[in-house]
Amino acid sequence: MRLTRCWAALAAAIILNLLVFFYVSWLQHQPRNSRARGPRRTPATGPRVTVLIREFEAFDNAVPELVDSFLQQDPAQPVVVAADTLPYPPLALPRIPNVRLALLQPALDRPAAASRPETYVATEFVALVPDGVRAESPTHLERMVEALRGSSARMVAAPVATANPARCLALNVSLREWTARYGPAPGAPRCDALDGDAVLLLRSRDLFNLSVPLARPLATSLFLQTALRGWTVQLLDLTFAAARQPPLGTAHARWKADREGRSRRAALLRALGIRLVSWEGGRLEWFGCSKESARCFGTVAGDTPSYLYEGRWTPPCCLRALRETARYVVGVLEAAGVRYWLEGGSLLGAARHGDIIPWDYDVDLGIYLEDVGNCEQLRGAEAGSVVDERGFVWEKAVEGDFFRVQFSESNHLHVDLWPFYPRNGVMTKDTWLDHRQDVEFPEHFLQPLVPLPFAGFMAQAPNNYRRFLELKFGPGVIENPEYPNPALLSLTGG
Repeated sequence: MRLTRCWAALAAAIILNLLVFFYVSWLQHQPRNSRARGPRRTPATGPRVTVLIREFEAFDNAVPELVDSFLQQDPAQPVVVAADTLPYPPLALPRIPNVRLALLQPALDRPAAASRPETYVATEFVALVPDGVRAESPTHLERMVEALRGSSARMVAAPVATANPARCLALNVSLREWTARYGPAPGAPRCDALDGDAVLLLRSRDLFNLSVPLARPLATSLFLQTALRGWTVQLLDLTFAAARQPPLGTAHARWKADREGRSRRAALLRALGIRLVSWEGGRLEWFGCSKESARCFGTVAGDTPSYLYEGRWTPPCCLRALRETARYVVGVLEAAGVRYWLEGGSLLGAARHGDIIPWDYDVDLGIYLEDVGNCEQLRGAEAGSVVDERGFVWEKAVEGDFFRVQFSESNHLHVDLWPFYPRNGVMTKDTWLDHRQDVEFPEHFLQPLVPLPFAGFMAQAPNNYRRFLELKFGPGVIENPEYPNPALLSLTGG
């Protein structure tokens, strides 16, 4: 069969149409968001800031008004509303490509990238906007960008015209001491943290390089992380308007938001390893180590608690519970006429600074064995565990012939009581542990006992406690601090 020019042209046209059809079909099946393959470039003339809304309550909010106010200033403004799970009641958000709802909790039916907030931000800057804000000027975000570019601060902030506008605070975070301390900012408007309502702007790469960039409460989480890194925020002379219908307008909504906010903050601080917050004005807030909670560290191996390997010392709530237990036990012993004295590391802490050593995990007291019968709680502990009227637990230790007083049935922070008896002028006992300080000593160190400040009260201690400690630990032990087992972990890191 002979192929004519007409047939050849017809075949070429069919092939071309098929190619076009397959190409269009391929385009239609591509995901709308191509960031899974790589970061999307924002055009040089497009918005440089993504508005990110994270801090709001699903049950009562003004998020739709907030979003609409920014879109009225710039219809192309990228907006991301971030929530852990799908908000209920549903948010009435515009169904346009530049407004996205990001669900941060992983789900079985979504790819991993969908739960990462950086997936939704393709601009150089991000503005963290709390609920209750209304944008009234198209230049506010750009003015914040220019202020950040011209500042050595890593963040800039603009207060919101609410009843609680932002103000500067100083913030010192000590991971070693599990503590955050707030105070007045000496160099306002440059500060470590903010208290109150504000729009905060920073570079997207800075935000998403933080360990937990969008943990709630957002301001608490963010400033704990940035203060630890030495970042500062500059509070600008620029104000955002408040929503026309502010959220949490009823007493019930405010009560519910306050309750859930306190619960979130407590969970956040525990997760970040903050056990004590010292607020501006000196108010202290503790997290952990109550009578009802478990001890915040596990079984100690080799005299070296797990937290020392993390570069931390004893959590302050644990030290507080140990002080409370020691004071109580000493009061019971003194009332019963039981002779006692500070032993081991507890005596060492008293000699150094009148307190428990900052990395110690228990309190040690020596007692005269012959005085045990004078104390009702110790007599009861010989027969079995005794929980007294204050909730402290008195018992015989499973490790040997000595007593242990625990903070509570749940919380096993404890004071150990070591029964000694004299033999030929030397104090000895029946149970010895593999501790370098666990040695016999002359009884004359106890005749007489002397008072020594310890953990907020006066405790009894061996006379000439320096020689007593050097007998047990070696020369210079008071002046040369060291972890309890330097062979495993050294205080100097060597």
